[in-house]
Amino acid sequence: MTKPSLHTFHIPVMGLAYTIDSPIRVAQYGISSVISIADDDLIEKMRNFYSTKFNFPYEEITQKFHDYRAERITSYLNLVDKIVKQKFESFKTELAESKTALENFMAILPNSSDIKKGFQNLLEDGISFKENIQNYVESHFSPGAIDVNIMTKLDKDNFIKNEQLPIQFNDAHAALRGFANSNLESSVVLSAGMNPRLYSYFENFNDFYPNEKNQLKKKIILKVSDFRSAMIQGNFLAKKGLWVSEYRIESGLNCGGHAFATEGLLLGTILEEFKQKKQELVQSAHELMVKVLQQKKHAFPENPLDLRITVQGGVGTAEEHDFLLENYNVDSVGWGSPFLLVPEATSVDQETRNLLMNAKEEDLYLSHISPLGVPFNTVKGTSNEILKQKRIQENKAGSSCPKRFLALSKEYDSQGICTASKKYQDLKLEELETKKDLLSESCYEKTKTQITEKSCLCVGLANASYLENNIKTKGQAQGVVICPGPNMAYFNQEVSLKEMLQHIYGNISILKENDRPNLFVKELKMYVDYFRNEIETLSDEATPNQIKKWNTFKTNLLSGIEYYQTLFSSIFYFKKDEEKIKKAFNFYKSELETIKIPTLEFV
Repeated sequence: MTKPSLHTFHIPVMGLAYTIDSPIRVAQYGISSVISIADDDLIEKMRNFYSTKFNFPYEEITQKFHDYRAERITSYLNLVDKIVKQKFESFKTELAESKTALENFMAILPNSSDIKKGFQNLLEDGISFKENIQNYVESHFSPGAIDVNIMTKLDKDNFIKNEQLPIQFNDAHAALRGFANSNLESSVVLSAGMNPRLYSYFENFNDFYPNEKNQLKKKIILKVSDFRSAMIQGNFLAKKGLWVSEYRIESGLNCGGHAFATEGLLLGTILEEFKQKKQELVQSAHELMVKVLQQKKHAFPENPLDLRITVQGGVGTAEEHDFLLENYNVDSVGWGSPFLLVPEATSVDQETRNLLMNAKEEDLYLSHISPLGVPFNTVKGTSNEILKQKRIQENKAGSSCPKRFLALSKEYDSQGICTASKKYQDLKLEELETKKDLLSESCYEKTKTQITEKSCLCVGLANASYLENNIKTKGQAQGVVICPGPNMAYFNQEVSLKEMLQHIYGNISILKENDRPNLFVKELKMYVDYFRNEIETLSDEATPNQIKKWNTFKTNLLSGIEYYQTLFSSIFYFKKDEEKIKKAFNFYKSELETIKIPTLEFV
């Protein structure tokens, strides 16, 4: 029988490095977190580091190995699993032998937790303390999940010289194989949209199918932006006999890392639709899955398997956390960026942590530095930005591109090239020079900036772990790229894991700013700003299709505001800021109405 989750929150994936070892740090306390398995080079170095630290044998998996990427990932995940189990056993023993350890542990559990109440009863009883605690822990307590993340679109083709390797050696395919072959009993979080070819590859691994006891050894989590996307992707997988065990809803803009704006759909309205239509999602996928499993003569469940709905993006107070859980019936709330200031939970070098602690609202911004061409949340003043600007000033723009995970552009090279690379930017800048006389000075400078502003995320998002753990690196200095959400502006101190959990559960507050906006208000502001910028930037080249999208976007935003106005007049949450929130909704509604969508004149 599956033991209930101890916590009502999870730590989502952050960058390449920031949660690369979070399970080793926090899983023994029942906290679930997500490892990025995009960078096998970082993963191999971390396997070496932790093998040494915990006295496990280590033999390097070099790029000469036939399936080195998948093998590196499998080996690291197996090591993390061993370390987590080892630390969990030690922690269980500590709880049974020390009342102080037990009391400290109880202090980081949700106040409403049945397990916390059970511990309290055993403490008060006092009879056969050690034996009772041992028995209780064994039957009620399990470590947090060691989940992994794959960005589905990062599925670069790979080559040996000029010979393209089979599809299964593509980056995302190999990463999935690495997880599938591991000993973990956990989930893979698929983000960044649908990749039918990758989704079909899941059929090759038995661990993703239910066994005779209707259990899944490995589960699928989809990070989605709206209900329609969830239904389409869930049914696609169900038609292959695969079950989606969780839909992880993320705010389109009020999040860390890459930001995928919705069509003006706000978080509250999206969550409401999931709440109202969850059974439709469950039943549709169940019927499709069972039909396929029967055809495959595979074990199938008579009743639908469990399906969780979770949410993340911009949450910063216990009240917001509780509201999401209770009003929308979600199973867990993701807390990402605030954990970047918790050294016990995430891998961040001290210089970058200091930068985050001092960051204000105006320092956190939606940038265009990602080679994927998708808006990317980051912070001003990173060491990566400083080094990049220095190279630009010296006419040496671009990265040496040692890892090539984002070498996806086929514009100049059939094997792919990264738009942040020096090779790509040199070619683009040469092209620009040939057109210089035809462009205005402002247009020339704007185009030049668009070419050179791309950052090497492959190295920049991994460097923090190397710096924190004193792991030597070679090659061109890239500094650190960090990708917090806008919510980071309101957290300005390094805190312990205990303090962060007590903040999440409402026992203390670590926020110093009194003017932090409600998460729904903050997201609305970001969408209005995003919409205004889209209109101002692209109006001159607007097409009928673009104008149609803008009209839908504006209509959805106005509907979302109306939904919030009705909702906030009938709930008992946020009463202290009720008037301020109402004024904000009215203000952004007025702002939105002043934004004029261009019309096409037909002659």
